Amino acid sequence: VASTLVAWFGMNDLASAKASFAEQAVIFKRKHNWLMCWLYVGTFGSFIGYSAGFPLLTSTLFPQVNPLQYAFVGPLVSALARVAGGFVSDKLGGARVTVWTFAAMIGAVVGVLHFLPHGADPGSFAGFFGMFLVLFACTGVGNASTFRMIPVIFLTLHQRAAKGQSEGAQAQAVASANKEAAAVLGFTSAIAAYGAFFIPKSYGTSIALTGSADAALWCFIGFYVTCITVTWWFYARKG
Repeated sequence: VASTLVAWFGMNDLASAKASFAEQAVIFKRKHNWLMCWLYVGTFGSFIGYSAGFPLLTSTLFPQVNPLQYAFVGPLVSALARVAGGFVSDKLGGARVTVWTFAAMIGAVVGVLHFLPHGADPGSFAGFFGMFLVLFACTGVGNASTFRMIPVIFLTLHQRAAKGQSEGAQAQAVASANKEAAAVLGFTSAIAAYGAFFIPKSYGTSIALTGSADAALWCFIGFYVTCITVTWWFYARKG
């Protein structure tokens, strides 16, 4: 109720930014909307999924540990890292930062796997927790870098299409790019929120079928490899 009242009385709509549903629905025909959905599932989806699944995974694998003492730290680290990620992405470019972020996430998941309990080996909660903090930090940086990519992608597409045309056509290209980018930002966020379901579900399925979370984590690594490939091929490679 408080948030609704603040929004009603305190937020200002920008008349110049209005867009009809038909104008926004064009994003469903845009290849780059779906590609960025895939990548944002890898960043924001990972963040929200790991946040949701970390306490249960901890209590399952390390029953001697009270996960409520640690559960808040990961999301906090991710939120702080997102600020730094935005700054770095502005300097180096969102696509480049995204590629290296997914590479770091793969390394962090390998680290998590190393510190899990296996057979007679009880594992190491300290190592497990440390690797997850790295993973959370990477998701924060990736949240920022992928968000940085979307406006640039759509502005570039529309400006290329309007190249050599009149000033009016070029101004319209910028306006259309802004509308589409805003719609894509919202849509990708909605899709990526399913990470809160998929990651905990993956843990549960993996443990139920194999007795450990290893299979789920290896699947995450495979997914991040596809994210690196998509980012490099469409956005980060030369030219």
